[in-house]
Amino acid sequence: MGIEIERKFRVVGEGWRAQAVRSVRIAQGYINDMAALREGRQNASVRVRIAGDQAFLNLKSRELGTTRQEFDYPVPVADAEALLALCVGGRIDKVRHYVEVEGHTFEVDEFRGDNAGLVVAELELESAGQAYPRPGWLGQEVTEELRYYNLALAERPYSRWSAQEQH
Repeated sequence: MGIEIERKFRVVGEGWRAQAVRSVRIAQGYINDMAALREGRQNASVRVRIAGDQAFLNLKSRELGTTRQEFDYPVPVADAEALLALCVGGRIDKVRHYVEVEGHTFEVDEFRGDNAGLVVAELELESAGQAYPRPGWLGQEVTEELRYYNLALAERPYSRWSAQEQH
């Protein structure tokens, strides 16, 4: 069983761009929706993702916070494309930038489409209490805020957030 320990932040400014070492376009969708998780009918999100020339089927437990169970399985791109057609809700379209800071890799997601304008950084850690760098472009932590999870963004994209929610 895989365990993911991850923190999520809003990104402020453009300072991170100079530190990006590579980028990949990502398209993803969900086999289930937020309602199934919210109502307790399912205990995991089921995601299909195409990242560059690779594809994955991913399951994440529904716990909110830094630590969740995660299972990630490679699948043929053609299968992932067929599965994306079966997904519910909206699709997530983003460019993931890998940004190196003091030996840590931040994954900065620059959203497109209905989520354009939203930029978040995720950092996977080895333990929940592990220290990590805080570069100037790393804004407010949103790990505990459900609306920033990709499954939530597929259901209610950033373009539908109120001005207050966006800031």
